[in-house]
Amino acid sequence: MRPARPLFLAALSVMLTGSLAAPASSQSIPSIDPKIETPALFDDEAGGNANGDDPAIWVDPDDDEDSVVVTTAKEGGLNVYDLDGDLTQHIDAPAAPGPDDENGRFNNVDVAYGFAGKDLAVVSDRGRDHLRFYAVDDGRLTDVTDPAVPFLFNTTQEQVNDQETGYGLTTWKDATGTYALVSRRHKTSIGLFRLVATAGGKVSYRAVRTLDLPASFTLPNGATWTPCMEPDELAQVEGMVVDQQRDVLYAAQEDVGIWRMRADLTGAPVLVDKVKEYGVPGTYDPETEECVPGADPGYGGAHLSADAEGLTIYYREDGKGYLLASSQGDNTFAVYRREGANAYLGQFRVGADDGIDGVEHSDGSMVLNVPLGDFDSGLFIAHDGANTPEVPDRENTNFKYADWNDIADDLGLDVDTDGWHPRD
Repeated sequence: MRPARPLFLAALSVMLTGSLAAPASSQSIPSIDPKIETPALFDDEAGGNANGDDPAIWVDPDDDEDSVVVTTAKEGGLNVYDLDGDLTQHIDAPAAPGPDDENGRFNNVDVAYGFAGKDLAVVSDRGRDHLRFYAVDDGRLTDVTDPAVPFLFNTTQEQVNDQETGYGLTTWKDATGTYALVSRRHKTSIGLFRLVATAGGKVSYRAVRTLDLPASFTLPNGATWTPCMEPDELAQVEGMVVDQQRDVLYAAQEDVGIWRMRADLTGAPVLVDKVKEYGVPGTYDPETEECVPGADPGYGGAHLSADAEGLTIYYREDGKGYLLASSQGDNTFAVYRREGANAYLGQFRVGADDGIDGVEHSDGSMVLNVPLGDFDSGLFIAHDGANTPEVPDRENTNFKYADWNDIADDLGLDVDTDGWHPRD
């Protein structure tokens, strides 16, 4: 196979879809009750530098009640929870290869079923610029990463230490093989990597191709807009999901919006929806390390508040369903049609109820239409970036579980547990 080649899209024509509904006011956005929360994670030495980010659900083939939730905690590694939110396993992130190098830092996770006879939890290690692989059996994870896995986007450890490394992740399986799609931190790049079985039951990967999303955009008034970032940084992607029945990738470019493209990264991406801040000029202030926004020219979308983050899909049996996106800036989740032009359908938030606080600043999320334990209509899990009760001087995160039936009832959506199954 030829070496991976970037697909430069400087002349990309951005296509925008319309909406079926006007944006809801904050007062009309329904609040869904969380049913379960996982224990608090603290991003400090006492807490093992654990900072929650992304969840994935592994479905047990024999008993849905034995299914588990695998979550990333950055330098805190991986945590595995049961359907009651109790911790069942912890896995440390890899140590730094040298005294001046970056430690392992697990960012995103997804499950790939039936690769070389194993179910795999696939993890992006943004500290080491690697993918790591954990075989899942009876809800327990075992490391099967080939020790010789290559860097994802770099060629030397010095480059890796600059942290332009593998970041967001989702998996995809078609008739040709099993793949991971990985975004690059501080860049607009998305890479496609094919999983490879190696000696001794280990797993590695090889690069197939890379696609670069636009870094600048032509606005309706003819001006060129570039999202304001720190020097030498571009508008990155983190949240991603593949529609496994259509071989379509959705990618959330945090300060731009949601893109739809072929999962094999060929063809031209389509911008499905824009963040509200799209087109707003900004000036980076090195003293505050913040961007100072200018006047809003009014070219942004109506549903997503930057950052656009976690993406996930609820499948229906009729080939339809719902794409869910974390609107991190206003602590809500936007819902779009899975099919067609991905028309906007509504919005919800996960609020506080019965001693469990609501979800704020959510990065990763996951939904399944599969009955799991007490979640008969499907389970929605969201990272909470501001877990309470607050503990002074300690960053506190965790994950919330919600019932899909509650989301469907409040937004007028369907419940369909006969849709695509992740083991199909």
